[in-house]
Amino acid sequence: MGNPVSLLANVRVFATYPHNCSYLPGEQATTLFVDPSTPIDARIYSQLSYIGFRRSGPHLYRPHCAACNACVPARVPVTDFTANRGQRRILSRNRDLQIDVVESISSDEHFELYSRYICARHRDGDMYPPDREQFNSFLTREWGSTSFVEFRHEQRLVALAVLDRLENGISAIYTFYDPDAATRSLGSFVILWQIALARELGLPAVYLGYWIRNCRKMNYKTRFRPIELLTNGHWVRVD
Repeated sequence: MGNPVSLLANVRVFATYPHNCSYLPGEQATTLFVDPSTPIDARIYSQLSYIGFRRSGPHLYRPHCAACNACVPARVPVTDFTANRGQRRILSRNRDLQIDVVESISSDEHFELYSRYICARHRDGDMYPPDREQFNSFLTREWGSTSFVEFRHEQRLVALAVLDRLENGISAIYTFYDPDAATRSLGSFVILWQIALARELGLPAVYLGYWIRNCRKMNYKTRFRPIELLTNGHWVRVD
């Protein structure tokens, strides 16, 4: 991929003013955003992902907090990943799901599942209350990289994954699912499915976003081992 770090010399970024952190109560956060006028293609997007940037809608961002480095980019090296016993049970439990890539997630069915998920799982977050406009602006299709993947049980939509195919992996943008189907562990199942997809496509990693040690909702990411954490500019493997 060349030297991705050098991209920062050519891509303009802006920093937000400090604001309340969405993940750690009492902390202040600052975020770097890539200049929205910057031409982005799959190559640039992949290299920015490699150095810790994420996508929200059409925006690429990375935490840049002066007094905190709790947000650590995490990815699963798929070649070395082996599902543990619990994860194998999750795969078995969801063998009856029908999985399809769809062109759009603009239907009422998609938004209703998203709304139920946010109300059940993220009432304390900045996406609550769920809003159709926010849903449409957040889960967009960008740079020819994005896929919308439905997971259905007997025709009923139970989960939806938004993912981007990078040159160096798959970026798990967002997943929402039926909060009443807790026994299926759908969030973990979708990650396992994306790991299998990356292997099938010959891609080396699944990017899971940021892991925060003291944020309970982020703990699930380290259940996928080995995992690699971006530390001081290097991806460090944790078994």
